[in-house]
Amino acid sequence: MFQQLEESAARPRPFEHYTASELWTDPHISQCMLSYHLNEELDVASRRAAFIDRSVEWIAGRFDIGAGTRVADFGCGPGLYATRLARRDARVTGIDFSARSIDHAAAVASSEGLSIEYVNQDYLTFETEERFHLVMMIMCDFCALGPDQRGAMLRKFCDLLEPAGSVLFDVYSLTGFARREEAARYEENLLDGFWSPERYFGFLNTFKYEQEKVVVDKYTIVERTRTRTIYNWLQHFSPEALKGELARCGLVVDAIYADVAGAPFDPDSTEFAVVARKA
Repeated sequence: MFQQLEESAARPRPFEHYTASELWTDPHISQCMLSYHLNEELDVASRRAAFIDRSVEWIAGRFDIGAGTRVADFGCGPGLYATRLARRDARVTGIDFSARSIDHAAAVASSEGLSIEYVNQDYLTFETEERFHLVMMIMCDFCALGPDQRGAMLRKFCDLLEPAGSVLFDVYSLTGFARREEAARYEENLLDGFWSPERYFGFLNTFKYEQEKVVVDKYTIVERTRTRTIYNWLQHFSPEALKGELARCGLVVDAIYADVAGAPFDPDSTEFAVVARKA
């Protein structure tokens, strides 16, 4: 028992472990995630419905979304953005790790006769001959990736763009990093049973890495028959650091906003959004 507790409290190296498959493909967890996505009043797995509506309205105007516009939505979840953009006659491709979310999204698209292709795949390995007018990654998914993964993702975005196409994504800011604190927490059935349908004990250790501007929420879930550790990494950026990452992958920033609804950039915000294009 002492060894298990010691391991749960051990500080990992930044991005030492990547456990996205545990989070997005576990049947119980993916069901909980889908319920969060579909709760229109929560900012957890997705933004609140009112924000998404406002965001799509801005995206449609900013990127001239209409008939024939090709959009790729990386980390599309249950299609909350993809559905709304397809209703504006865009041809949308949605990519997501969660089969449960993709099944829900595809059922909605089928019922409405929308032009959406859904791909149940880890977006890090996604390839296609299609080229897009707009590539999106929303809800700060980019921040969950390590440096090598982010570089591969940005190069993929660059390759997938039409010559005049754009990339839109959001990230956590240094203000957000400053507001996070290291902490340790223990609770029976941590997060109200999110991690398992069976009884369990959950240990949450939050670590900050000042030099790298990274935070990790490390969850150790102890059940009767197994113990699991899940790492939720959150990279934080300054606009200058993000511009540098983009430039190294052939992209240049066109504009910076406070969010993906086009609000003016606010240095005190915990997040910001960028629009980029091929250099």
